[in-house]
Amino acid sequence: MAKWDYDGPILEIENLSISFFTRMQEIPAVMDFSCTVQPGEAMGLVGESGCGKSTVALGVMQDLGVNGKVVSGTIKFKGRDLNEMSAEELRDLRGSEIAMIYQEPMASLNPAMKVGQQLAEVPMIHEGASKEAAWDLARQVVEDVRLPDPERILSSFPHQLSGGQQQRIVIAMALMSKPSLLILDEPTTALDVTVEAGIVDLVKALGVKYGTSMLFISHNLGLIMDVCDRLCVMYSGEAVETGSIKDVFDKMQHPYTQALFRSIPLPGADKNTHPLVAIPGNFPLPHERPNGCNFGPRCDYYQDGLCNISDLSMVTIDGDDRHESRCLRIPDIDWDAPIAVAIEQESAELGDVVLKFDNLKKYYEVSANALFGSSGASKVVKANETLSFDAREGETLAIVGESGCGKSTLAKVLMGLETATAGSIQMHGEEIGAVPIQDRDTETVSSVQMVFQNPFDTLNPSMSVGRQIIRALEIFGIGDNNSERRAHMLELMDLVKLPREFADRMPRQLSGGQKQRVGIARAFAGDAKIVVADEPVSALDVSVQAAVTDLLMEIQRKERTTLLFISHDLSIVRYLSDRVMVMYLGHVVELGTTDQVFSPPYHPYTEALLSAVPIADTRVVKKRIVLDGDIPSAVNPPPGCPFQTRCRWKSEVPGGICDTEVPPIQTLSNGHQLKCHLTEEILETMEPVIKFAAE
Repeated sequence: MAKWDYDGPILEIENLSISFFTRMQEIPAVMDFSCTVQPGEAMGLVGESGCGKSTVALGVMQDLGVNGKVVSGTIKFKGRDLNEMSAEELRDLRGSEIAMIYQEPMASLNPAMKVGQQLAEVPMIHEGASKEAAWDLARQVVEDVRLPDPERILSSFPHQLSGGQQQRIVIAMALMSKPSLLILDEPTTALDVTVEAGIVDLVKALGVKYGTSMLFISHNLGLIMDVCDRLCVMYSGEAVETGSIKDVFDKMQHPYTQALFRSIPLPGADKNTHPLVAIPGNFPLPHERPNGCNFGPRCDYYQDGLCNISDLSMVTIDGDDRHESRCLRIPDIDWDAPIAVAIEQESAELGDVVLKFDNLKKYYEVSANALFGSSGASKVVKANETLSFDAREGETLAIVGESGCGKSTLAKVLMGLETATAGSIQMHGEEIGAVPIQDRDTETVSSVQMVFQNPFDTLNPSMSVGRQIIRALEIFGIGDNNSERRAHMLELMDLVKLPREFADRMPRQLSGGQKQRVGIARAFAGDAKIVVADEPVSALDVSVQAAVTDLLMEIQRKERTTLLFISHDLSIVRYLSDRVMVMYLGHVVELGTTDQVFSPPYHPYTEALLSAVPIADTRVVKKRIVLDGDIPSAVNPPPGCPFQTRCRWKSEVPGGICDTEVPPIQTLSNGHQLKCHLTEEILETMEPVIKFAAE
């Protein structure tokens, strides 16, 4: 199909309603949705899981499956209604004029075909290009997406590439035929923040180069600000606010938009003096939507007899750039009023050292043929290398770093799921690093517990919520009989702020945030003294994140728990941690209080991590430092400094010692530690990565 010229909007969606039909009922997924994407414009769709963002994208792709149907409204691409196109016309359009990039790159790549073959297929199928021309174009787009050694990439299978490289290949594939519209559905969710920063810069640059319009779907407001010109906020199937980035971020005119911003940790948020404000209540299921305003039951400005009478329409905000909101009370609300802060908390006094790591090492021996399909000597994977730190009673110690840096291995050794290769871990003076979990006594096991990343995978789907907590109490030997254990289980339900009647529910009847609360209750069932929280909120919506994070903090204050908080999200780390430990390729490269780690001088890796964090605040100015390449393999780490292959400060160190010597740990003022060859004089010249425009 030849591409047609059109000088109007690339995409026009008007009053779109999409439903899914089951044998029992019609389930409305999207209602009265409108948005327009102009040539070269990037439009962001933002909202919680289940709000209809991906359904809109699938509607544009005309890929709603057998149960999905456009009930009313139109979707026009370059002036033509997609609903009226034949299957053949749509097939020619997809991939040629409209391309889509999905969240999980491996789902879009054929594992049995080499990357070059998959890329070359696109122009051969859509444009009838010759094999030679298609391979030349494939080589060109691999260079465009900034992948090193294009020939090696083209001859590799997808599994031989890292997650970031796979996603770049998917982007390259989508851009092969220079589409007019590119739809990106959470394209960076599975990637590290440093890789995400590179992908975001890449998408923006390629959009400019090819003149591509974009529909960018994300729950991350900071990412939307980095990529998009305009955004549309969705709630429960409806657009509730739309406008330019500046208008919506700085002059929001819908209570849900305001509530979203209040629930994310922007610079200045603090767990004690400026806590996050979680959105009350739960997201309504499609068949349980209220009358009138869908957000009404959770809204601070709800007015009975007004907000629940009839369906609401979008209204125009005068004086702004195509700024609209679906709210009846806009003139009555003081949008500049400060947040009504909950009870201000005192900073907790930290107690004695309860956990001490001393030169901990964890190595894995892997046979060479298992890795490379060839015979030879065994290889050693150095997952953790000489880790030394301690943690105090009542302290939150955040552990941050990219995938593969050794965070989760450290947690496994602490939990007893692995044993240390060398060094020691002492809990209350007792050595536990060399003791596997099956040899630990019940008190030790119950004292060190874990909250996992994905609440969906950690609960038994065939056992009620209450029974799963009681099972933990039985294992820990708490309570003399079932009635005592049930009473204690109900107290734990109160602790995590779940209604007691939820004890008889099955996990499938709970939302993601509610399931994570059950996971937290189970972790505290044995009176845990140390809790390892491994990305505990990354699978949750931002509004739920705020509630679960503050719940963890509240329980910690009450129980005096030591919390090891593993995360790649530096915004949440800044909000809740007392100290931060930065890991890279098995090494601790920086350790200090939160204020020390988030202010210069930085370890060069920490500097790059901070630069990569998307921040949803138009007042913030960031220094942009995008790391080249992926984190090296722990099987074959670089000699000398583990970070030297990606460090922008390496040229400041004379004599080439970064290439040959592992840096010593420098202790700066107030115990701030850096593992770096840079001199203190050079470190002092570093400038803040994140600052406000007025500074």
